[in-house]
Amino acid sequence: MITEFVAIVVVAYLLGSIPFGLIIGKLKSGVDVREYGSGRTGATNVMRTAGTKLGLLTLGLDVVKATAAVMRAAVILRGGGGIITVAGVSVHWQQIGQVVAGMAAVVGHNWPIFAKFRGGRGVTAYFGTLFAIYPPAGIFGAEVVAIAALRSKHMSLGSILGALAALCLMIPLTILYAFPPIYLAYSSAVLALLIYQHQDNIKRLRQGTERRLW
Repeated sequence: MITEFVAIVVVAYLLGSIPFGLIIGKLKSGVDVREYGSGRTGATNVMRTAGTKLGLLTLGLDVVKATAAVMRAAVILRGGGGIITVAGVSVHWQQIGQVVAGMAAVVGHNWPIFAKFRGGRGVTAYFGTLFAIYPPAGIFGAEVVAIAALRSKHMSLGSILGALAALCLMIPLTILYAFPPIYLAYSSAVLALLIYQHQDNIKRLRQGTERRLW
């Protein structure tokens, strides 16, 4: 089982590390998107630097790579079922594999080995993992991102609120409907990471100087 989990982490991290924003920016516009705007490889910075269409293409590919990382974990653990008890809570091995793969993919997206560890903030990668782990939470969170970002014109605010919304959806599911607690723990951990990654954005939001979508 240790070998399988090592494989899950490595594969998920490498998939997450594919810097689609950087690749698309260089191939389509001949620019390194990290030299402009926020200095990140995420879809928002690509959108500002290389145009809306390329930004949306980056967003889609970043979601797909993270979804694939989690789905690949299920393939690696196929036949390796079983339940373990952690702190009195029963957890399926495949659930552990999903959240481990999800976290590795988000870390890879933020600190990609293929782009000198200069990547995005992890938002699109996170929602990509949610689409594989529990699609309703991913869809609900993505809807909140879109609505909040369009109304406030701040993608950073929309991203944080969307991740928070996905977490809030999981809380009653876990308490009232026996939803696996490990998914709630995963969402909480990633939300904390996203807030950390958005520290500069949060500061600018408070100061009223945050960059607008348009």
